[in-house]
Amino acid sequence: MLRDQGQPHTPYFAALNRLLRAEGPGRPVLLIDLERLERNLERVRATFPRHAALRIVNKSLPSPKLLEHVLKASGTRRQMVFHLPFLLLTARLFPEADVLLGKPLPARAVEGFYRHLPPTGFDPGRQLQWLVDTAERLGQYLALARGLGVRLRVNLEIDVGLHRGGFPEPAALAPALRLIRENPERLEFAGFMGYDAHVGKLPGFLEKPEVSLAKSQAAYRAFAGYLRSQFPDLWSPGLTFNGAGSPTFRLHGEGSPLNDVALGSALLKPLDFDLPLLADLEPAVFIATPVLKVLEGTTLPGLERFAPLLSRLNPNWARTHFIYGGRWPARPVSPAGLAENPLYGKSFNQAIFNGSGRTALEPDDYVFLRPYESESVLLQFGDLRVVREGRIVATWPVFSEEA
Repeated sequence: MLRDQGQPHTPYFAALNRLLRAEGPGRPVLLIDLERLERNLERVRATFPRHAALRIVNKSLPSPKLLEHVLKASGTRRQMVFHLPFLLLTARLFPEADVLLGKPLPARAVEGFYRHLPPTGFDPGRQLQWLVDTAERLGQYLALARGLGVRLRVNLEIDVGLHRGGFPEPAALAPALRLIRENPERLEFAGFMGYDAHVGKLPGFLEKPEVSLAKSQAAYRAFAGYLRSQFPDLWSPGLTFNGAGSPTFRLHGEGSPLNDVALGSALLKPLDFDLPLLADLEPAVFIATPVLKVLEGTTLPGLERFAPLLSRLNPNWARTHFIYGGRWPARPVSPAGLAENPLYGKSFNQAIFNGSGRTALEPDDYVFLRPYESESVLLQFGDLRVVREGRIVATWPVFSEEA
């Protein structure tokens, strides 16, 4: 017989359960624990590379009030943005922002930005860096800049080992840098972006993390060295050399070639960021959803006669819980011992979670799940419920696709 893994809610989640039963909307919600978020931010700031500027990843915290809180507490106005509607929202809601695109957008999207740019004082000629991954895309951007009568600041994406595109080696920069040099009225060189998400994620038998890091940083220095030696007229002290991310920001000490380091998800610590380098940070984001039905045993269609046997063989199938919603990219964390039934089938509407009697769940109690990431998940539940000291202190809207 399998071991009974069931447990009631821990004190932390029991308090949240009581709060939501009394004040929640009776539907799935996304919770942000503000105290944990602020402690995470303090720990991040204490270990952040002192030589680099902090850039907050907009898509990881896609709520205007959440972003405002983090930007103010961290003392930065730098954001990394990945999505055209979010870029337009950023220009409208954060007109003082310093923005770097986190991925190259089609020229059609760039045109859409300028066509719909709100009149808020945001000046893309000073405050926005477009990311460009090839000389061909840069040519498209140049044609667009001429047609619109604008000057584009351009940051070049370089491949430092992730192999997700970008300029593959320093010499490959030459056509793009020449195009920038020859068209100063329409293009301005703003720096490099080299993402090193592969560092630490490769299996150790393939490459040790310290080797991946050293190779990545050496590659970045080679790109910067090529710029200084071959295009010295494009070099300036104000260039942005961006990289890193939540999994690797703590690896970029004084010897790092970066002067601009991005992160976002580390502040909420969803499941994908349960990493040794982030062990001191606390999960600060949870999905909370009501239990709709609690049935004794586990009865599966076509296998009704085996229901008593299933419950005896597996005490963790002693009770069946149908929850409000389901099929999120998330894992239940409280009460312990709950697991989605692998045989019943997945449901977006009423997911089935089995557990033992020790979970002690009743209808209208809440189940708590940790999402694997914070990007799209935060957008699925309407306004965020912000909790502090056992109370719901705010409801914060999330970004909209309609800027």
